[in-house]
Amino acid sequence: MDAVEAGMTDSGRIRLPGSPTGAIRTLGSNPATAPVMLHPGDAIPAGRRVLYIILLGALTALGPFTIDLYLPAFPVLEADFNTTAAAIQLTLTGTMIGFALGQLIVGPLSDKVGRRIPLLAVTVLHVVASLLAAFAPTLDLLMVARVLMGAGAAAGGVVAAAIVRDLFGGRRLVVMLSRLALVSGAAPVIAPLLGSALLLVMPWRGIFVVLSAYSVVMLAMVAVFIPETLPRERRQEKGSTTVWQRYRAVFSDRVFVGVILIGAMSFSGLFSYLSASPFLFQQSYQLDAQQYGVLFAVNSLGLVAGVQAASRLAARFGPQWVLAFSTAVLVAAGSAIAVADQLGLGLWGTLVPLFVFMTACGFTMPCVQVLALDRHGKAAGTAASIIGAANFGVAGLITPVVGWVSHEAGITATTMATVMIGCAVLGVVALWAIVRPRSVAMLTP
Repeated sequence: MDAVEAGMTDSGRIRLPGSPTGAIRTLGSNPATAPVMLHPGDAIPAGRRVLYIILLGALTALGPFTIDLYLPAFPVLEADFNTTAAAIQLTLTGTMIGFALGQLIVGPLSDKVGRRIPLLAVTVLHVVASLLAAFAPTLDLLMVARVLMGAGAAAGGVVAAAIVRDLFGGRRLVVMLSRLALVSGAAPVIAPLLGSALLLVMPWRGIFVVLSAYSVVMLAMVAVFIPETLPRERRQEKGSTTVWQRYRAVFSDRVFVGVILIGAMSFSGLFSYLSASPFLFQQSYQLDAQQYGVLFAVNSLGLVAGVQAASRLAARFGPQWVLAFSTAVLVAAGSAIAVADQLGLGLWGTLVPLFVFMTACGFTMPCVQVLALDRHGKAAGTAASIIGAANFGVAGLITPVVGWVSHEAGITATTMATVMIGCAVLGVVALWAIVRPRSVAMLTP
């Protein structure tokens, strides 16, 4: 077989024919014994990988920044629009619905036309929607803008995950996704601190101007540095030519269905905390916006720590067994919040188990991504979009339940924890009844 038949690359490597992963053999003094690189990303220099991690992480972080940056302003928004806490919480729900719808569109589209075009187009939408939110004269228009912002931020997370899956697989996929999460995970730590600091120097509308500027920077970085990772020939592969075929392929996988349910329940528990926490800590526990920002950032460190620990444990023991541990901890931590509140243990009685809950969420999320994406490399965009849409869509539906439960007595740690516990229990059921960890194979090297 000569170099042309094998598929000689410009970098002096041979692409092996018939390899579903795009396996590459590097050329050396003896090409026959040169190492085979199972995935295209294995051939990327270390420096370039770091650049991709930073840029893709920053793109993924656009979502958390869109959500978390304005959380410290919730009480201000409530006063400014002369409305209720539940009405302000609905702007967060609208954002999550926009995320869900945007990901359902962008993911399959990126499998069909490539990664770059949808990413650039939807990031432009985020720029425009952020400016609309900044100048919205009414709460209704702000709600519309937030839905569009969610849709605009959707591309960052789903396309970034698909790009990583285009390039990597197996255990290296776990490592790359965890490093991506380390960069993007800084957003939940930084966003509330930055949001509360911005409130000291500008009105809440300025937060959305800052988000628009962030999107402009990301747009320029993608245009210059992020290449197309899904070549034309892979977009035309048999069985992946239509959106419905790709959806049918992933939804026929029992494990995939189970893990997206686990991810959606974990995400809903997390967002129950996000929507309730500004009112719980600033009104019930009398913290100011800056103190709330610090508290939120500390809790987010637990999320980041969980993500990084999960990458090592998943590579060694398998992501399914990490999920068995983390979902049980979510139930225990949520229950501890409710018990501590009923015993009157105060602020620290809420904070300690809440930190444990956030850390367990960090263990859960990358394992969900790995189990879903590693099994569906040919439809990575579609699979990633379903994960994101399920996370944000289900969380968008469940989060208002916190306001409904709290309608009479107001938002308390118990009412918040009630929804968190319910979500965690459903996650445990999905793991053992649908995924069934013992039936899931270990990751390839």
